[in-house]
Amino acid sequence: MKRSKPQNSPSPVLESGRINRYIARAGVCSRRNADTLIDDGLVQVNGKVVREYWFQVKKGDQVSVNGKNISPCLYKHLLLNKPKDTITTAHDDKGRKTVLDLIKIEGGINGLFPVGRLDRATSGVLLLTTDGDLGHRLMHPSFEIPKHYKIRTKSPIKSSQIDQLLRGIDLEDGLAKCDQVIYVKSGDLREIGIELHAGRNRQIRRMLEALGHEIIALERTSYAGLTTRGLRRGAWRELTQKETRTLYRMVQMHNRT
Repeated sequence: MKRSKPQNSPSPVLESGRINRYIARAGVCSRRNADTLIDDGLVQVNGKVVREYWFQVKKGDQVSVNGKNISPCLYKHLLLNKPKDTITTAHDDKGRKTVLDLIKIEGGINGLFPVGRLDRATSGVLLLTTDGDLGHRLMHPSFEIPKHYKIRTKSPIKSSQIDQLLRGIDLEDGLAKCDQVIYVKSGDLREIGIELHAGRNRQIRRMLEALGHEIIALERTSYAGLTTRGLRRGAWRELTQKETRTLYRMVQMHNRT
């Protein structure tokens, strides 16, 4: 799929930090594979072999892997309008199509990963980034990142069931509830909008199934204020500088902007 015209300006560059993260940010390999390179003695900092995963690279250090000098890349932040029948992961052992298969970008997609998961049948807003710290903070429940969903069910949803979704429903992993639930269109009881600030795996599907409903369509319409407005299904774009700054502020990472 082609992307829309990029609107992003350069994001911060990682110039210091743990050696394995530095290697991953340079697009050499994943952090886990970077540990293997370190074990094998293939990583040097300022001409000396480094064998500690926790070694801290400082600004101005010269890092090389297998004799080749490396440097970190600019952070990338992308917004994808995820289509159905794609897996929200970097790789799939069963060979199924993943969200990263939709991303074609100059310099490759090394280090890019989806922030959180949407199940295979769910479409809509999906954020991808190369900044691991940002991604992990956005997913942490303490930051209460808002997420909005539109759901269409096979049978009408009663107002009493709306109340149940707000009060909470006992699932196998504990009580789950929604922050807000509304009917999307007046007179249409088969389509609702849900807002969550902390979510569990397949939470919406499991809650509605517990109420006896079959979901026909489930779309995430907003994540951390980002929407797919103007972005067709399966397409992606880079975040604008304003959008990027907002994300960092939401997770108290002001030093990255």
